[in-house]
Amino acid sequence: MALTIGIVGSPNVGKSTLFNALTRAEVLAANYPFATIDPNVGVVPRPDPRLAQLAEIFGAQKLLPATVSFVDIAGIVKGASEGEGLGNKFLANIREAEAICQVTRAFSDPDVTRVEGSTDAAGDMETITTELILADLQTIENSMRRLEKDTKRGLIDAAVLENVTKAKALLETGRTLYQGAKDAGIDVAQPREPQLMTAKPFIYVFNTDEDGLADTAMQRSLRELVAPAEAIFLDAKFESELIELDADEAAEMLESTGQEESGLDQLARVGFDTLGLQTYLTAGPKESRAWTIPKGATAPQAAGVIHTDFERGFIKAEIVSFDQLIEAGSMAEAKAKGWVRMEGKEYVMRDGDVVEFRFNV
Repeated sequence: MALTIGIVGSPNVGKSTLFNALTRAEVLAANYPFATIDPNVGVVPRPDPRLAQLAEIFGAQKLLPATVSFVDIAGIVKGASEGEGLGNKFLANIREAEAICQVTRAFSDPDVTRVEGSTDAAGDMETITTELILADLQTIENSMRRLEKDTKRGLIDAAVLENVTKAKALLETGRTLYQGAKDAGIDVAQPREPQLMTAKPFIYVFNTDEDGLADTAMQRSLRELVAPAEAIFLDAKFESELIELDADEAAEMLESTGQEESGLDQLARVGFDTLGLQTYLTAGPKESRAWTIPKGATAPQAAGVIHTDFERGFIKAEIVSFDQLIEAGSMAEAKAKGWVRMEGKEYVMRDGDVVEFRFNV
């Protein structure tokens, strides 16, 4: 599934450093605004220790994890909604993403310049949020007259116009649709047009340093500020160093800083969940693989991710939960225990289902 998360933020907050670490790519990360001019796309594996365990049972030669796609979008400055900097181009790039990852500076470094008027993390977030809100209000303003006419003509339901009007009122209070739509009774999924950026799911990444990673009070206040969005605290420079190490060295380095999981692994995991995705697993002598599906997908829809013919010709799915398979130690033993089920077209997939599909070509 080609779903992407757009990485946004003010210039010089560490977006490109983070992207370099995420993708092991050589993206220009210079200490001046607009160093990133064209969006860069990176496909990042979602950590999944289950694949190695399946590989042991099935003798798989390769491990193929699920992936998350990130788009690195250039820094947004005050006035971007009106075309300041390279605003219009990058706002268009944000519209194409399914979720927004806002990177915010939470470190002190006199050698790294801040954008004019920027003083702290909260201020940086406010600048980005304000520009996205203003862009959404502009989109609504451009669409409102047509919506009103279409409503009078009976071409669209009056509820659509009412929904957009509520969205406009919420945005004018300075809150994003992602933050406040539920409380305001706004159905963000109802009108696909106008397409509003602040209705997308948000993730906040705070690029900090060693002191920031240990400052629980600071982290708690920022988590409260961005709720209900997820907040991740990481040191982009540290993450860049970490990916250059082998697995054992990286684990030792993480342990020395008191971290159980790298920031990049957190971001891939949280990003996957934010997009409303889950995985099912397949395994055999050739490969142990995680397949990406939306939460709520049925068995035929899951089969279609492998090949459209699998969905069209779906008959049954032979399924065992990952935990039960590991406990049994083999498919034969799982079947002997009665843990392997035959499911039909109405079955809703669960994360971690180990599946073999049966179908007609």
